[in-house]
Amino acid sequence: MRRRVFERLRRGPRAVHELARGLPISRPAVSQHLKVLKEAGLVVDRAEGTRRLYQIDPSGLGTIRRWLDEFWDEALNAFRDEAEKEERT
Repeated sequence: MRRRVFERLRRGPRAVHELARGLPISRPAVSQHLKVLKEAGLVVDRAEGTRRLYQIDPSGLGTIRRWLDEFWDEALNAFRDEAEKEERT
């Protein structure tokens, strides 16, 4: 569900009621998911009148991208090392 909320933010800033529309969970549940995403550094919010607008935080995505790059670099290096070890034997 959190991923679905996050994906809805790809279209730009949204209020909670907009994000909750069509989802099988309540607005308070959407707010809780947004809180977790915000704590993870993936979304930011700002006040606009009486509502809060949420949007993706590009710097948070950059952090995830760097982590994924490191993860795959390590995995691919380990795979290469195993393949070379097998080739030698």
